[in-house]
Amino acid sequence: MKKLILLFFALFAWAGIAHAEDQDNLLPVDQAFRVEATAPDRQTATLKFTIADDYYLYRGRISTKSADATTVLGTLDLPAGEKKHDEFLGDVEVYHHGFTATQHLSVPADADHATIELRYQGCHQVDPKICFPPQKKILTVALPAANPAAASLSTALGAATGESSESPLIGGNRPLPAEQAFKFEAIATGPDQILARFTMPKGYYLYRDKTSFHVPAGSSTTPQAPEFPPGAQHTDANFGHTTVYFDQVEIPVPLSRTDTTAHTLALTANFQGCKEGSVCYPMMARTIDVSLPAWSGAASSATSAPASAAPANSDSSFRHALNGSLWLVFGVFFLAGFGLAFTPCVFPMIPILSGIIAGAGENISTRRAVVLSLVYILANAVIFTIAGVVAGLAGHNLQAAFQTPWILWSFAGLFVLLALSMFGFYELQLPGSWQSKIANVSNKQSGGSLAGVAIMGALSALIVGPCVTPPLAVAVLYIAQKHDAVLGGFALFTLALGMGAPLVVFGASAGKLLPRAGAWMDAVKAVFGVTFLALAIWMLSRVLDAPWIMLLSGLLAIACAVYLGALERLADNASGWKKLWKALGVVLLIGGAAELIGTAAGSNDLLQPLRGVGSSGAAVAESSARGLAFRRVKSLADVEQALAAAKSAGQPVMLDFYADWCVSCKEMEKFTFTDPRVKQALSGFVLLQADVTANDATDQALMKHFGIVAPPDTLFFGADGAERRDLQLTGPESAGKFVQRVDTVRR
Repeated sequence: MKKLILLFFALFAWAGIAHAEDQDNLLPVDQAFRVEATAPDRQTATLKFTIADDYYLYRGRISTKSADATTVLGTLDLPAGEKKHDEFLGDVEVYHHGFTATQHLSVPADADHATIELRYQGCHQVDPKICFPPQKKILTVALPAANPAAASLSTALGAATGESSESPLIGGNRPLPAEQAFKFEAIATGPDQILARFTMPKGYYLYRDKTSFHVPAGSSTTPQAPEFPPGAQHTDANFGHTTVYFDQVEIPVPLSRTDTTAHTLALTANFQGCKEGSVCYPMMARTIDVSLPAWSGAASSATSAPASAAPANSDSSFRHALNGSLWLVFGVFFLAGFGLAFTPCVFPMIPILSGIIAGAGENISTRRAVVLSLVYILANAVIFTIAGVVAGLAGHNLQAAFQTPWILWSFAGLFVLLALSMFGFYELQLPGSWQSKIANVSNKQSGGSLAGVAIMGALSALIVGPCVTPPLAVAVLYIAQKHDAVLGGFALFTLALGMGAPLVVFGASAGKLLPRAGAWMDAVKAVFGVTFLALAIWMLSRVLDAPWIMLLSGLLAIACAVYLGALERLADNASGWKKLWKALGVVLLIGGAAELIGTAAGSNDLLQPLRGVGSSGAAVAESSARGLAFRRVKSLADVEQALAAAKSAGQPVMLDFYADWCVSCKEMEKFTFTDPRVKQALSGFVLLQADVTANDATDQALMKHFGIVAPPDTLFFGADGAERRDLQLTGPESAGKFVQRVDTVRR
């Protein structure tokens, strides 16, 4: 025994020595990756990286930020890296041996140094293959002496823009260079239209009346009057009352063409803007090359799209609705809401409202039912509007915030409690002392209390209310970009009223048609109870795996079958109704059993539970993975890297935004992305998918960059790398229409 113990310790010591020898082969991280920072001038710093042999740095893991209050950092220009399939991060760009990066910066005139916080990560590519943890290094860069001529130029700029020579042009609040303060982009959204986009940091704004677009003299393609969207009213010392744009603005520019062949147009934008409470920049001009597709000379796709043109974007009409009169805005959104009332998104609100009316008592009047329905709908509309306005102004997706697991579990539990109440296990009612005080405004049931109804309406708006749809996305984007919370809020309120109008009619009918007493009333309540349990399972489908949902659905179906008498013998003189209910019970019993068998066999398809039963596990897995082979991306850097690689290869790109809590996303995954026609149409595409389930800061930044409110949303990029904004899909779409959309990208 002692020999075995000694042998064990000897082996342990030998392993430790061998491991230590391996570690000795690794350089310290500061020797593996050396960084030297110098400043050739006061606007740039040069970061020279020296990488030891057998080591590499990730390009996507290199970033900088200011480490003091006076240094303002601009863009970090990194050279292209080497393509590599990394076993840790997938397809990435890396650097070997060394490279040089350029950091743009802005510092006060009296500063003698700049302080930069550098973050990076790298790996050792031979045995032992390890990756170092992310590193942080503080770089202090000595700056050359300030040029007196530059100070004179700053003074002249202040004089030219109406600022005194003592205006705060230096220090931590120094204005950004014009190229960073006003970013200009332009893409062709069709053969006869360009979409111009200006992006400004917080606190900067662009004058609408000072913005124009031009092309070189003699060009065969000329821009027409831009379609300026509504802006914010602003008063400043330069131009008085005027219209400006904050954050980001997109301006459609129609084109007049005589050359119908595909060609490149040099578009020049002339514009002027300011920084709030600081300086106004002189007139600026930027020129960008825009690739125009060939044109058949037909009518504009923006006005009367021909049959062969792209399928109309599902939210394009709503994007222009907010540019019209107030009555047009409210009319369009009310009709949109009315149409949404007949979609699966609004269905969960029907049994909730029915349960409220049923819980109000057996002798409820039609008038009382209408009042309860109106309170429910108005509370829903108010909360819906507040949430939408807050989401637009704050730039956050509140629907995503309310899809966290603990919230979904809590409300699923609430629906279970409501269901048990419908089954007669207990009565949901207020304390006796409270009932006497509110007897004039309730029927002594929490379901019939106006306050309780309002609370349920508010919760429905946030939890089981309508999905994020194109009109909602447009309204929220309008609020976020234009800062017009009043108009956007009224648009959302009108949308919610449109969705609620059919529910009011339904509520009144339910109050009139519900049986007043007897066994029929118990049957109606039992139906509502089962519906509440189904709603609980539907909510949990966002946080539970498919086998658990199949199991719960199967148990519910079997329980309903037992209640309907599927296992009981029919009497010889049974009525037709008895036979009908037993037949329905048998169907539910068979369906529930199929769900349980499918779950045990490894299936994860609720609608086809027996798919793969009797086949090998590999066959089942292959059958379940019939969707598109997406490459997952997380950050904006990931997307830009993938787009650059696709452009180099001449491949079009589809970028899909997905979340586990998004019901419509799963609809697209199950019915559209599995269609053979869609797979065939997307052959040759680079398929990217951004999973924004976590809704963290990285997800929000990515969605904000592309103007996405919430998934599902699908973007397309041509083989030239240009975004096809006219083909953006917000919400789900059938396979046939989706194929038409994809085919248009190739043209």
